[in-house]
Amino acid sequence: MMSEVYNQQGEKIGRVRLPKEIFDVKVNPDLIYQVVVSQMANRRQRIAHTKTRKEVRGGGKKPWVQKGTGRARVGSIRSPLWKGGGVTFGPRKEKVFKKKIPKKMKRKALLMVLSEKAKNNLLVLLDKLKVEKPKTKQILEILSKLPCQQKSCLIALPRLDKDIILSVRNISKVETIQAKDLNPLDLLSFKYLLMPKESIKIIKETFFKK
Repeated sequence: MMSEVYNQQGEKIGRVRLPKEIFDVKVNPDLIYQVVVSQMANRRQRIAHTKTRKEVRGGGKKPWVQKGTGRARVGSIRSPLWKGGGVTFGPRKEKVFKKKIPKKMKRKALLMVLSEKAKNNLLVLLDKLKVEKPKTKQILEILSKLPCQQKSCLIALPRLDKDIILSVRNISKVETIQAKDLNPLDLLSFKYLLMPKESIKIIKETFFKK
């Protein structure tokens, strides 16, 4: 499979052959779904937390005597039946959402998503991506000349580049990631994948270690 290569001015300067083992993998939607669900579960934050009756403050004293008042007997105001009391079966921080998924399955799903991006012309390759200093305006100018203009885009960098990261962070629908950290969930969260040619080499070295 061949892919166009652009420069930072948006001009087509050549074509490159994409590695078949990365960009020509048969898609299995069920596998991708399974991996993405596990990733979402592993990123889930345990925020909601309710208190049980033993954690609610107060209620150490019996509200009224057991008999003779004509009211129902009560042992503590911390009862779940009372306003301000404990909560029965409420969400707890102790709940574990993590799901384990084999490395081979994660890698396979990633290659499938990369293959779909390439097949649907959603992969944009650059000869290089460089800015002189951290400036959002420079990145916006580059993106405006490429097929991914005004669309959500994930930029896969061959290595950590603080200038590009700082330039991109204020642009909506555009994020950066290192090529070695690519994963199905992040790829599917953006329409386009933009990366310098060098990132292909990094992907190969990372996910096809001998």
